[in-house]
Amino acid sequence: MPADSALDHVSRVWARSASILVDRGEGAWLYDMDGRRYLDFTCGIGVTNTGHCHPTVVAAAQAQVARLIHGQANIVYHRPMLDLIEALLPIVPAGLDTFFFSNSGAEAVEGSFKLARQASGRPNLIVFQGSFHGRTVGAMSLTTSKTTYRAGYQPLMAGVFVAPFPYAYQLGLSPAAAVEFALRQLELILHSQTAPSETAAILVEPILGEGGYVVPPDGFLQGLRQICDREGILLILDEVQSGFGRTGRFFAAEHWGVVPDILVMAKGMASGFPLSGIVARRETMARWPVGAHGGTYGGNAVACAAATATIEVIQSEGLLANAQARGEQLRDGLSELQGRFPAIGDVRGLGLMVATEFTRQGRPDAALAQAATRAALARGLLLLTCGTWGNVVRWIPPLIVSAAQIDSALHTFADALASASA
Repeated sequence: MPADSALDHVSRVWARSASILVDRGEGAWLYDMDGRRYLDFTCGIGVTNTGHCHPTVVAAAQAQVARLIHGQANIVYHRPMLDLIEALLPIVPAGLDTFFFSNSGAEAVEGSFKLARQASGRPNLIVFQGSFHGRTVGAMSLTTSKTTYRAGYQPLMAGVFVAPFPYAYQLGLSPAAAVEFALRQLELILHSQTAPSETAAILVEPILGEGGYVVPPDGFLQGLRQICDREGILLILDEVQSGFGRTGRFFAAEHWGVVPDILVMAKGMASGFPLSGIVARRETMARWPVGAHGGTYGGNAVACAAATATIEVIQSEGLLANAQARGEQLRDGLSELQGRFPAIGDVRGLGLMVATEFTRQGRPDAALAQAATRAALARGLLLLTCGTWGNVVRWIPPLIVSAAQIDSALHTFADALASASA
């Protein structure tokens, strides 16, 4: 813990994975006040996808600060927001063309289901076990990854129903059987708990984030789309953590060819500036009454300029292809470690959204996962855990990560695992 009297006045409600007093960041590296560097494979929880302080993003933000910092969206239009919309239109799923901007992922999630309720005239929502959608009361009511996020705040928002996610490893099923089970249980919920006529939306992370970096087997998202089309239910995809190149595509749903009715985006959108948004079809947005939603800072001019620069960097520097290549390298390396350390029960992921799940005798082994991340931190590698039991190590390198940095991280992790397992 760094010595600084101000630390005594920081709320302890933030759960801490490390206590580094950071001085600066550059690319995949963070530097503390003593000049020690850390290989950052957390990206601020999937935020700094272009690396720390990418020169193009920095230049765009600096230029915008000198022109206009805040232009409130109820009062004025500003060029950075319009430029961002023009940059987003070619990369969001086809047919989604009307945007609303907020600051955080939780705000965007809240906006998405408020829109769904208004547009459909229906009250209820279906989410999935293991989901994480935010910490505000509405978003927290949709979050089922850990009781930590809900304990002490209940009763929460009504009208929320939880379906199983096809977490094949946890269920002990084949991928196909896991999909069949999850979709059958969803149909059961629609026949036993919330009728389609009162269900506004099904909200799902295309890849579970906080719930364990779980990639759904082929057929699941397609099955959700079919059910929603059949029943007139809106499909909302929460791409807060999986978006903006994280999986090797701009949005994870592209891997399955599924187009949602509402897409939620945040985190990697602006390389660290607070910005989030939702996008839907024009006719869906048109059902949102004027004044029914809003926000003071949404679509901030500096954040929008940074987001446009972020998209430019991802495209011009080939970061989608790099995420695919480096993700394959990372998964291959972790699979090799799995052969040496049997406590690694599963290695999974898409692009640079990768997980190693730790188990012992078929049970979650949170102690080893957390010991391994602590040992990695001591060796200069920043990692995070996730999952309902905290037994999953998630790998979130920046999309600019090099092959040499992936190799270095794998060697460090192997050493950390050996130490933690001793």
